[in-house]
Amino acid sequence: MRAWRALKAKGCAVLRDGIYLLPYTDEREDGLRDVANGIIESGGAAHLLRAPSLDASQDAEFRTLFDRSDDYANFIRTLADARKTISGQSAADLTRLLRRLRKDHETIRAIDYFPNDAATRADVAWQEFVALVDTVLSPGEPHRAEGSIRRLSRDEYQRRTWATRQRLWVDRVASAWLIRRFIDPQARFVWLPSPDACPPDALGFDFDGAAFTHVGERVTFEVLVASFGLEEDAALLRLGEMVHALDVGGASVPEAIGFEAVMAGARQRASDDDQLLDEIGRVLDSIYAHFATGTKNNNAGSRS
Repeated sequence: MRAWRALKAKGCAVLRDGIYLLPYTDEREDGLRDVANGIIESGGAAHLLRAPSLDASQDAEFRTLFDRSDDYANFIRTLADARKTISGQSAADLTRLLRRLRKDHETIRAIDYFPNDAATRADVAWQEFVALVDTVLSPGEPHRAEGSIRRLSRDEYQRRTWATRQRLWVDRVASAWLIRRFIDPQARFVWLPSPDACPPDALGFDFDGAAFTHVGERVTFEVLVASFGLEEDAALLRLGEMVHALDVGGASVPEAIGFEAVMAGARQRASDDDQLLDEIGRVLDSIYAHFATGTKNNNAGSRS
C-alpha cells in the first residue's frame, strides 16, 4: 500500500495491474528506484526498466495514459464551489482556503507531464480565483506598471507623510515597515479609504498612480528596495522574495506560509492599521534578523 501511494503521488500511469509508467528523466528514474528498493526490502519483487516507444503512434498512446483533464475539471468545479463561500469569510479563513487550493493546483501541475488545453483552462480559473480573493483581502490591488526604477536619495525623503490603502495586507504592511525601518524613520502614515483620498503632499505607495507601486515583475516592497539602493542587503532581498510570493505568486519561500498565517491573525485582532503595523513590524524585524543571520552564516561558510 505504501508503494502504491508513492506511485500514485508521482503520477504514474497504469499500463496493467502491477506495471506503472513514467516519462523518462533521471530524477523520475531515481524516484522509481527508491520505490522499487523499498518493495524489495519488504520481501517483494520489483523490476525497473526503460521502455522507449516503438513509434509515434505508440508514443501518443502512452501519452494519453497521463491525461489530467478529469483532475483539472474537478479542480475547476472545486474553485466554482469555493467562490460561493468567499463572502463573509475572515482573512484567516480565506488565506487557509487559498493555501489549500494552491496546493491542490500545484499537485496536479507537478504530475501533468504533457499539459494540454485543460491545464490552460485550470490556470486561467485559478488566476481568476486568486484575483477574486485578492479583491476581498486587499481591495484596490495595483496593476503592474511598465518603466524603469529611478534611484533616489534617502536624504530627500525624510519626515514625510506616506499614504496607502487601509486594511493593510502583505505588500503594504511590509512596505510601510521598510519605509520606517530603512528609508524614513520619522515617517508618518495615512491609511486611505480609497486611493482618491490621498493628500496632495503625501507619498503614495501600493496603488495605481502612486509614487511607489508595482513596476514590471516587482511588487511595491521590491520597488522601494531598488529605488533607495538597498539591494546590497541580502536579508531584505530574501524578505522581498517572501512578499513577492505572497502578493503575486512565484517561487515559494519556506517562511511565507507562517508569515501569512500570523498576518491574517493579527489583522483580525488589531483595532486599526497603526496597531497592525506595530505588531507585524516586530514580526518582520524577527524575520529580517533570521535572514540576516542565515546570510552571514552562508558567507562565512563560503570563505572557509
